[in-house]
Amino acid sequence: MLEKNIDFEKYNQMKEAPENEPERQYYFIAKAKELVKKESERLGRTLTCAVITFGCQMNARDSEKLAGILELAGYELVEEETADFVIYNTCTVRDNANQRVYGRLGNLNSLKKKNPNKKIALCGCMMQEDSVIEKIKQSYSFVNLIFGTHNIYKFAELLVTMLSNDSMIIDIWKDTDKIVEQLPVERKYPFKSGINIMFGCNNFCSYCIVPYVRGRERSRNPKDIIREIEELVADGVVEIMLLGQNVNSYGKNLEEPITFAELLKEIEKIDGLERIRFMTSHPKDLSDELIQVMKESKKICRHLHLPLQSGSSRILKDMNRRYTKESYLELAGKLRKEIPDLSLTTDIIVGFPGETKEDVDETIDVVKKVQYDNAFTFIYSKRTGTPAAAMENQVPEEEVKENFDRLLKVVQETARERVKLLEGQVADALVEEINEHDASLVTGRLSNNTLVHFKGDHSLIGKIVTVTLKECKGFYYLGEMVE
Repeated sequence: MLEKNIDFEKYNQMKEAPENEPERQYYFIAKAKELVKKESERLGRTLTCAVITFGCQMNARDSEKLAGILELAGYELVEEETADFVIYNTCTVRDNANQRVYGRLGNLNSLKKKNPNKKIALCGCMMQEDSVIEKIKQSYSFVNLIFGTHNIYKFAELLVTMLSNDSMIIDIWKDTDKIVEQLPVERKYPFKSGINIMFGCNNFCSYCIVPYVRGRERSRNPKDIIREIEELVADGVVEIMLLGQNVNSYGKNLEEPITFAELLKEIEKIDGLERIRFMTSHPKDLSDELIQVMKESKKICRHLHLPLQSGSSRILKDMNRRYTKESYLELAGKLRKEIPDLSLTTDIIVGFPGETKEDVDETIDVVKKVQYDNAFTFIYSKRTGTPAAAMENQVPEEEVKENFDRLLKVVQETARERVKLLEGQVADALVEEINEHDASLVTGRLSNNTLVHFKGDHSLIGKIVTVTLKECKGFYYLGEMVE
């Protein structure tokens, strides 16, 4: 956890909260510690909390920050929703994500009736939608705290406000240019970690609500990123994942601009860091410089997630993706040529307004030509407030399902063939966990992101070991560790 050596007693003795960050949040963590301690003494047990994450790696990293603050405040972190304090970190990329949250809130209401002192908080992208806030106020008035994506850094302050009164607290910002460093983090894995290098998005793809809920692009100072990674490596981290809605845009809005490729070269110099991953890369601005840095790197993993969304240039234009089928194929071809062992994965949407069978055929053509190692296929989800939601020619559900099934069949066939190419080879794997289906096996991840299961025990977790890839089982391998 970052900032273990904060002198909270000093902050607790302050009469007024400091104005500057992150000291202001340390002050409120100290206040929260006192409030949690009093309640724990009253109940005769430690208060518990559960941070439930919906959505992307950005949300997962945000949840680690929330968990870090809660643990410092004196809560015991658990996974059960019976906890004294439950916080949902929400996603709103697709409508079913919203519906899942509403469904789970109904269950929390039942639990709160059994435990009237239970606290419930909602944060994340879904909370940036005005219609969501109105619905929660009307139908889920038992929720105690609501905040969004722009003010997550002041969670300690909001926590104290929530613990100090019984009314619903709503603190939503429309946007921010603020980035607060040096806040506590409780990592899920001791040996790997996500790192935010930027926040927000400037792309405004016509189907996507992210720029409206995450705000405009804001890049972190490279020195702050390097310092954080150095601290993580000193704490045992061997692999980092650089996170941004479009990492290729990193550094453009800094006072002293720096490219993403230049940042990667600086990160590679950090002693003790073994692996570097990143996501997500937008095809429109993936530079030759970045390809060259990846090619020459000894630490950047051989995996690139390059969202296609559609193989039809007409649909791509309506999506405001700012590339064509032809330019995407040219880029994929260049990547395959320059980095032959690179694993390429992608995102594809089926059912965008106006999409025809012929458009889906174009997408299938790209899948066959690129030969993705994996593709995440989604049915278009209409998001109120996006340009695509107002478009005519919304595709009938039956037609979408038929096209989706056709695409998925090709994706699975080509991915299996691509992954199978590694059979019999020897590769390095970072051991992540005991296999959830067979306790005699451990699960490791190759540089190209493929999973391999092999005989091992807890002592291997967090270590990079050499494995023979014995048998391909579709999208993963059974292997054997090389002694």
